[in-house]
Amino acid sequence: MWNGWGTNPSAPYFMAAKAVAANIPQSEERGDYTEGMFLQDFPQFTKASQPEEENGEETAVSLVPEAMLQMFIAQANDSVLPSRWGSMWRYAAGLYVAHFSALYLKTYSAGSGSASQAAGGADQIGTVKSATMGDTSISYDNSAITAGTEKWGAWNATQYGSQLVTMARMVGMGGLLVI
Repeated sequence: MWNGWGTNPSAPYFMAAKAVAANIPQSEERGDYTEGMFLQDFPQFTKASQPEEENGEETAVSLVPEAMLQMFIAQANDSVLPSRWGSMWRYAAGLYVAHFSALYLKTYSAGSGSASQAAGGADQIGTVKSATMGDTSISYDNSAITAGTEKWGAWNATQYGSQLVTMARMVGMGGLLVI
């Protein structure tokens, strides 16, 4: 028999198979999702710009500030790995970016008059549970948001996050035994 893994000629193949089975990312693995893909796949995050004089075509401009959008795309490329998602990768990466973009835009303001005004934009608001006309009373149901934070953080705060979580559950199905 071989005296340790170092002398076994099939050891590198076994270790590589073990890493794949254990769902360990490959060294330097990341996605290559781009801003162009996002703007094409999720046009709801764009606005049309003025037509260019040369060709008269309108171009799509992101509603999310460039630096923030690039950060969300980089995070998606680091987190949503093509080797795990297969044919669902592009849509999953887009959902990741759309989720964080939507959360960002929910609190977006060109500026605030005070600290409390800035903080007020970050309030969690659920669906309207009941409303009264006389003396105006509105109550909200935040259970969908708070229930989601127990296991999936803020992913239930947007439809994009909910879809991504649903897909992640499918991608992560099945048990693996790694020895």
